[in-house]
Amino acid sequence: MNTKWIPGQEPTIASEGAAVTGWHLAHTSLEAAATELEWALLRWHEAFDRYNRQALNMLGLTTVSIQEMTVLHIVGLHDRAKPASMIANLLNRDDVQNIQYSLRKLMGLELVRKARDGAGKNTNVEVTEKGRQVCDEVANIRRQLLIRQIGELENGEARLLFSARTVSMLIGLYDEAGRASTGYMALDTSSDE
Repeated sequence: MNTKWIPGQEPTIASEGAAVTGWHLAHTSLEAAATELEWALLRWHEAFDRYNRQALNMLGLTTVSIQEMTVLHIVGLHDRAKPASMIANLLNRDDVQNIQYSLRKLMGLELVRKARDGAGKNTNVEVTEKGRQVCDEVANIRRQLLIRQIGELENGEARLLFSARTVSMLIGLYDEAGRASTGYMALDTSSDE
């Protein structure tokens, strides 16, 4: 007997071994598994944004976007100055102009500043003392509200590491699929009827 798959629950396996789903994206058990992961990641992203927005509100940083705070953390990574292109690369983004806009806003808030590279040719950015303090405060909030709870999960650290490796692998697959898709013509989905 075939039953419909409800997002958020295990897919139902039909007698022939294929998942039976209500999703238009999923007609096989592999498609159902991919759809379940994508749906979970979309919901995780929304929860992640809400959590980060609240953390920024707790610090009185209501004018700083979550993306800008992420850029600030990346600038502070390894306590080394970086160019905008490296920041974009570390975030797997190709919109360097938006990264530069975020950096200008962070400079205006005195959270980052310009720094010349060793040869004096390129302009990089580095975290200011005020920016470092904000990053430390965010890390403290995260430690108290989130990390402590994750620590209570059975095998929480191992689960996170496995998930991070899996998602990193999938990033490569999605990037490759995106590159490959540029070689295909757009499908005509209109009907002449």
